[in-house]
Amino acid sequence: MVHQPDTLRKEVLQSDCWDLSPMFQTTEAWEARSQALEKKLPTYDDFKGTLAQGPDALLACIEFDHSVGREMAFLYTFAHLKNDEDKTQSDNEGLFQRASNLYTRIGEASSFISPEIQAIPSDQLTAYLNKEAFKPYRFYLEQMIRYIPHTRTAEIEQLMAMAGESLGAPQRIFSQLDNADLNFDTIKHPAGDVLPLTHGNFITFQGHKDRTFRKTVFDQYYQTYHDHRHTIAATLATSVKKDLFWARARHFDSARKAALFADNVPENVYDDLIINVKKAFSSLHQYLDFRKQALGVDELHMYDTYVQLVPDIDFHMDYEQAVATCIEALAPLGQDYCGTLEQGLLKGWVDRYENKGKRSGAYSSGCYDSNPYILLNYDPNSINSLFTLIHEAGHSMHTFLANKAQPYPTHGYTIFVAEVASTLNEALLARHLLEKYRDDPRMKAYILNREIDNIRGTFFRQTMFAEFEHIIHGLAGGNQALTIDTFTSVYKNLLSVYFGDKMVIDEALTLECLRIPHFYSSFYVYKYATGLAAALAIAQRITDKGKPAVNDYLAFLKLGGSMFPIDELRVAGVDMATISPVQAAASHFESRISELETLWQSI
Repeated sequence: MVHQPDTLRKEVLQSDCWDLSPMFQTTEAWEARSQALEKKLPTYDDFKGTLAQGPDALLACIEFDHSVGREMAFLYTFAHLKNDEDKTQSDNEGLFQRASNLYTRIGEASSFISPEIQAIPSDQLTAYLNKEAFKPYRFYLEQMIRYIPHTRTAEIEQLMAMAGESLGAPQRIFSQLDNADLNFDTIKHPAGDVLPLTHGNFITFQGHKDRTFRKTVFDQYYQTYHDHRHTIAATLATSVKKDLFWARARHFDSARKAALFADNVPENVYDDLIINVKKAFSSLHQYLDFRKQALGVDELHMYDTYVQLVPDIDFHMDYEQAVATCIEALAPLGQDYCGTLEQGLLKGWVDRYENKGKRSGAYSSGCYDSNPYILLNYDPNSINSLFTLIHEAGHSMHTFLANKAQPYPTHGYTIFVAEVASTLNEALLARHLLEKYRDDPRMKAYILNREIDNIRGTFFRQTMFAEFEHIIHGLAGGNQALTIDTFTSVYKNLLSVYFGDKMVIDEALTLECLRIPHFYSSFYVYKYATGLAAALAIAQRITDKGKPAVNDYLAFLKLGGSMFPIDELRVAGVDMATISPVQAAASHFESRISELETLWQSI
């Protein structure tokens, strides 16, 4: 059953909700376990000053710290999932705040560990790494050694840990404002219904064939951001300053360098992405010209870029059909992969539909001891929802396989590789649908159009976001003020650079930079673009080489966080330290446009 945006959480069918009962049956059970963990925190004091005494003392501390972290991840996962179900419920928000507070306190209590480990002579640490007992912690300790130049004294580390919750405020404030407080009002649908305009249906409405309706939706949606522009700009500016604070406190030259250091990603990977995406502008502009012609409009606006070009195809796929379609598309990955995924998608992993107060968008989230849960706002009338489902399923299966294959210390993979797993699934779905409808030119064109738009949105748009982040952090680093005028001016210039004269840049569109939640997790979005490039390369390997390529890919998924991401991707057969995958993605985009243009002549 599909629920409406104003459906109360208590009215949602249980079968449409994720099943969190394997974690906790009641919030009282959560509270009891949280209190039990809290009582363990004084044990950290017993380890202070002992880590240099020898391998046994060091190992005991590391094992204790990881056991606490594992338990905290379990508690935090449940709390944030409950909070995201319905942000209008103060009980859920309270649970999440208590989890966040405990997370911060653990950080404070354990803040001595890094400085003490990094004070141990490197030859001693290296000797410890060769001991069998340290095997699960080898990569963890190697990371510690890398961070020696960026770790402060124990006293400063404790202060930084104490500041963690406060410095996370910009992200929390934006999330509350964006998900709970912003009201986009109601809008009259061309069918005659008066419906609430929400994050969940905005893109769907932008894809409606009625252009007047699309423009009204666009204007009304961004008017709400206009009304709150100064507040959101101040929140974003504070988040950027927080990034600079962390970078400087840890002796990095820039916030970007600090962010990329964690994944051991060279800065040239970021720069080469932007450079080579810009080299593909001719294909992007070719597609925008084609889209304008296909729609029969005199000028193209952003609200013209989501509508399907193939007329009179009303897509509809209920959730269960969508699951079946995903499993068919992922058949090349094998029965074990597909069987596990199908069971999860139908029986408890997924919170399916929108309800009042529910977090917008979609994500996959879990921890070492939970299911890899998926939050959706599934719309059966949107093909985007089908692709979102298979995207998040990719994340969840990555989590499932990594957790199963890796010990706790190395189970957690980085976002850099996470986006490969999700985007590969999308690529396989696109190929499956194109084959399924090979004898139906109009439906094939519909799917091609969707794939092209997905690449445009991920490869070009996310790279533009990445460049925006780089610019505003550079401005802040140069002590320039970040105001609403700064943000919209930078963003407007980038829109002009990326779209040229192929699209009208409406003034309202410059406010788009205020609605991107990922900007509060700095230098995150470039990984969508690199992830797409890597995923397309792996998909092509699977097409060309079959089972050996599948085995490489599954081996990559099982690595979790046991290697640096670029090294992990080499296991899957892709080298992201080179520009080849990005160039290949640009070529793929160009070829799909040519396919669509050729096919268009027969429609």
